[in-house]
This record gives sequence, structure tokens and C-alpha cells, in this order.
Amino acid sequence: MSTFDKDLSSFDDYYENEKSTDDLEQELILAAADADARNHEHKSNHEVETTPEIEPSYEQEYGSGSKLKRSLSPDNDVERVTRLKTNEGEIIERPSEGYGKIIATHYNTLEEKGLHERSKSRIFYLRNFHNWIKSMLINEYLTKIKDGKRHNSPIHVLDMGCGKGGDLLKWRKGGITHLICNDIADVSLDQCKSRYYDMKNRNGRDRNSSFIYTIETIAADFTKVRLRKKYKDPSIKLDLVSCQFAFHYGFESLTQAECTMHNAAECLQPGGFFIGTILDSNDLIARIRKSGANIFGNGIFKVEFECDINKPPLFGGKYHFNLDGVVDCPEFLVHFSTLIKLAKKYGLKLVRTEKFYDFYQRMHVDGQQLMGNMKGLETFPPYPNTSLVGTDEDDYTHAEEFLKNEGQNRNANAKVGTLSKSEWEASSLYVTFVFEKMKNTWATDGTPIYQF
Repeated sequence: MSTFDKDLSSFDDYYENEKSTDDLEQELILAAADADARNHEHKSNHEVETTPEIEPSYEQEYGSGSKLKRSLSPDNDVERVTRLKTNEGEIIERPSEGYGKIIATHYNTLEEKGLHERSKSRIFYLRNFHNWIKSMLINEYLTKIKDGKRHNSPIHVLDMGCGKGGDLLKWRKGGITHLICNDIADVSLDQCKSRYYDMKNRNGRDRNSSFIYTIETIAADFTKVRLRKKYKDPSIKLDLVSCQFAFHYGFESLTQAECTMHNAAECLQPGGFFIGTILDSNDLIARIRKSGANIFGNGIFKVEFECDINKPPLFGGKYHFNLDGVVDCPEFLVHFSTLIKLAKKYGLKLVRTEKFYDFYQRMHVDGQQLMGNMKGLETFPPYPNTSLVGTDEDDYTHAEEFLKNEGQNRNANAKVGTLSKSEWEASSLYVTFVFEKMKNTWATDGTPIYQF
């Protein structure tokens, strides 16, 4: 357990006391209405120039999935300006179209850096460690999928929020057949395609070349657009859906959360898995309350809240996350108990969720060689003529203490792999999650009845 979890009431604690019903639809409507009433002000007479959408949004196509939107906004032709209230009562205007364009612009304008430049980054080992987490998570569930299939059966994967294609090699090593890459940032998606074709061309020149999966790309906001309509084959059955470090964007609103889960579950066949990584909202709330301010962090990351931390909303709980210049945009709290209930609505059952350090403890023996290959941990003490990335005075006191305590069983030149304390503080905020798609029968009205 994180030291930040022990003595403070969490996100879950607050809502556990607030809600008493087990009915999913009613609970979500009440929770979202409560959050909306507490954190949003509407100006129905504010006129804004609008641009017609090329295609219907998820809400236009399906409705919000609850009566909430219709009851709060009876006149759908009136453009709203929404404002957020912080814990100190400060009013922050929210873009009427949401934060999608801001997020897309951020990732579209991120400079692509080569391996040499990345190796000089303060978070070089942190990024590699998180990459190892993803590699082990992906491999674990691709292995489970293969174990349940006939040899050489096709494996289809959707990567929601794929970015620049950082997981392309993982999918190749996993032996998948077809990959659907989706991202809101079209420039990032172009770089993803370029990486894929570079990988494919290198494979073609290799004497020991192996099969490389086929790919299709979809530039769309998975929180607002039904992805299936954009698939080359809308009847495709997916074995795995992955959403790494991007799922939190879906919790900007109830409608967006429903759209995100619908996209994850719609084409996922029974026995398939939805996997991902997110920030732990309970830990975020605990740490911000402990800080006594609306911001906390250290030399490599900062989290600044722009919502009420004492009564955080279930949806639209905005904070600004900055990770050494790599990430610097608005994100949203994911109330995990609500996520579990929402997932159940779409036939997804929680299999496992783990803090990154718990995942590491479970997987580090099997992943030891890969960790070394990926340089996921920094060597302490450093080798001659090399320096440590940590700059804070106490960044390696934990490693020193570990070697001291283990000294009687080690030689004088013993070394240990670690992250700096500053990096551990950032990494310990994250969790993995895994959901499994359940089998279903059909009701007379055509709605699925899932067999949990």
C-alpha cells in the first residue's frame, strides 16, 4: 500500500457513503447529476458560433445512455458554456466542445525525439520501466488468448489511444494477426503508420524475416465517436483491446465514459480482454489532500487540481498533469468503482487491477531479462564514468539502505537496479486494469443479457 493511502479518506470513501442503491442506471444518473450540479454552471443564453459536425457524435447516435442529458438540457439547440469550480471557488471556463481539441493539439505538437535524445531525459528509466509494465501486461494476456485458441488462429487487436505507435513492436512479438490503431491526434497517427512501415520494410530485408501483422488506422476521438463504423470490417471479432495511459480522457463526462466503454466492448468477443493503465484516482485525491494545496509533485512531475478535492465529481474531475514536459495537458479522475459498474453494463467483468509496484513484484522474475534489455531500472551505485539521473539529495537513500541491509549476503561491489525516489513517487500513482468480456444471451427486445 502506498504511504499516501493510509491515513486519508479516498475518492471511494466519499462516494461509498453517498450512494446506497445497487441499480446501475439509477446510480450513474444520480452520481453524474450530483457531479454536474456541484461543479457546473450553465449559461443558456450564451451564443457561440458553431461548425456543423461531419458525422454524428456518440450521444447523437445513441443518446447518453441515461435520462441525464435530456433532463438537464431540454433545449439541445442552445449552446452551453460550462464553468468549473475549484476547491477554492475559482471559476475556470470549460470549452463548450470539451477538451478533445486541446488534447489532440498537445500530442500533435510534441516533438519526435530519437533514442539518443530520449536517453538524456530525466525520466529515461521511468519511461523504460513503464514500457516494461506494458510489455509484460500485453504478453500476459496475449498468452492467455493463445492458450484458449487453436494453433495459428488469427488474433485481432484494437489499440485505443495508440499515440505514435510505441507498442507496435510489442504487438509484433506477441504474434498478432491484425491491429487497429486509433488516436485522436492525426499527426501522431501518421508517425505511427510511418513506424509500422519502417518495421515492415526492415523485416522484408531480414533473412530471418517473419510474418508481420496487418494494420489499419483510425483518426478519431474514442470518447465521442463509435469506432466500429470506421473499421474496414465492421463485423471483426476482437481478441484484445488495449488502452495505455489514455483511458482517463473518457471520464470527462458520463456520455464520453459510456462511449469509451462501448468502443472497448462492442467488438470484443467473449473471453477477450480489455487491458490498460491509468492513474489511481484514490491516490491522487489522497496526495492532494495531504499537500494542503491544489498542487503536488516533485522535480519530474506535477499534478494540479481544477476541481473540488473534498467532493470530487464522478465525471469531469479535471486535473493538469505534467511529466517532465512529455505529458502536459488536462486529464480526468477515473472513479474505479463507477468504472467497474459501467463496464458491467457492456458485458465486461473486472479480472484484476494492480498498482505498478505490485505488478512489478508479481512479474519481475519472469520479466528479469526483458527488464535488462529495456533498461527499465537504473544501476546503483553507478558504473565508473557514468552518473545517476536523480538530482535530489535523497533520490537514492532507499537503494543505499537496501544494499546496507543486504550487505551480509553480498560482496562489496554489489549493485542493485532501481528508480530514483522522484521517479518511484510518479510511478506509484499508476495502476493496471484487466476486464474480460462475458458471454451473453439475447432478450426478446434484442438487448444482450450477460452471464456474469
